[in-house]
Amino acid sequence: MMLSVIFQVTCSLTAWLSLYACFCYWNKHRTYEWSCRLVTLMHGVIVTCLSGYVALIDGPWPLTHPGTPNTPLQVRVLCLTLGYFIFDLSWCMYFKTEGDLMLSHHTLSICGMVLVLGLGKSATEINAIVFVSEITNPLLQARWFLRETGCYHSFVGEVVDFSFVALFMVLRIGVGGQIMYSVIVSSRPIWLIKAGGLAMYIVSLGFMIAICSFARRKVLKKYHAWRSASSGDVPLKTNGHLTSH
Repeated sequence: MMLSVIFQVTCSLTAWLSLYACFCYWNKHRTYEWSCRLVTLMHGVIVTCLSGYVALIDGPWPLTHPGTPNTPLQVRVLCLTLGYFIFDLSWCMYFKTEGDLMLSHHTLSICGMVLVLGLGKSATEINAIVFVSEITNPLLQARWFLRETGCYHSFVGEVVDFSFVALFMVLRIGVGGQIMYSVIVSSRPIWLIKAGGLAMYIVSLGFMIAICSFARRKVLKKYHAWRSASSGDVPLKTNGHLTSH
């Protein structure tokens, strides 16, 4: 069983590395981060769909069956995402692009998935956590690509920001909190799973603080812009664009 898991994780890691190498080759005029974020975007979309299917349709239900034996489909999904997290953590550490909070998130995710695959149980709740965590990732990457291409300050950028904040608060914090509660009160998961899940939720709360700070700044900026426009204190326009202050 463990040899099969190791083989699947190795294949996953090889696939993500190969995909990254292809993106680097096809986007020679772009930065390495551009190619890495394309891989991250693809992983986010694929794993969100797979983990969502497992959690919501294939089962078992994570709020009532935490700590149950892993199903073959759960194992495949976790092996796929574990290979990606190993790739992404290695990339982030090599290029030094992320802070301690993101590195902690990746490290805890890897440790949690390794533990669950080794134990042969508790993939139900871990898969559900992967779903609520990764569902916002495509929006986060879309925001980065919009900024890189100069399209962020647009209606599309506003929709992406609003959708990201809303999904993060409702799913990652709200539903994630429910999953965490069900794991803690259940007698089936071992204490290490409970402690790891709690640590992951604390990291999510750290992300929430940063997101709330971002949302507050954005709302205040729009409010001040509206106040300036309503009071007539608007800079003269040049070629259709506001002049800088």
